[in-house]
Amino acid sequence: MDVKPASDRTRVRRLPKRGAYDATTIARILDAGFVCSVGTVRDGAPMVIPMLYWREDDRVYLHGSQDSRLLSALCESEACVTVTHLDGIVLARSAFHHSVNYRSVAIVGRPELVSDAAEKERALHAFVERLAPHRWKTLRPVTQKELALTKIVRMPLDESSAKVRTGPPVDDPGDLTWPCWAGVVPVTLVAGKPLPESGSESFEAPTLSLE
Repeated sequence: MDVKPASDRTRVRRLPKRGAYDATTIARILDAGFVCSVGTVRDGAPMVIPMLYWREDDRVYLHGSQDSRLLSALCESEACVTVTHLDGIVLARSAFHHSVNYRSVAIVGRPELVSDAAEKERALHAFVERLAPHRWKTLRPVTQKELALTKIVRMPLDESSAKVRTGPPVDDPGDLTWPCWAGVVPVTLVAGKPLPESGSESFEAPTLSLE
């Protein structure tokens, strides 16, 4: 995956040392998540909604109903897609220096519609495998009607950047002796025990990867 140097629209300006523009960092952050925020302008008004996504090579994919007005609007103008992972609550000795540790990616560009049926099926295969590896082969095959009812768009990562905060609180030197606890409370996303639907108890439950 080849990501171009930061554009004016994706360059990190606030605390620029936290910015990253290399393909590896951006891919790792994207591949660690499932939900993104998609922002665009529709009928003259801004709109941001959460959507499931997945990455393949130098694109991110979004899907929804064939009748989705949002997905149609995305292909008619530029959009912004963001992904954020909360990794920890940073508790300092002053309220001013409280923060969070996080990893985030922002992508700006114009999505394109995936119209070829074979490509749509291949993309849906990748999506299901992202949710639960090795699950696609256990499922009832997708039908042409289902493909026709599904809209998929993909967005290039040409204009994208990452921003990351790690580490402990950054207290003012004069606060280091203040008598209260300071440090980081880690936050992680954990999959619970699978809960089988009635009639499927005898089949092997999926193993999810949230890394």
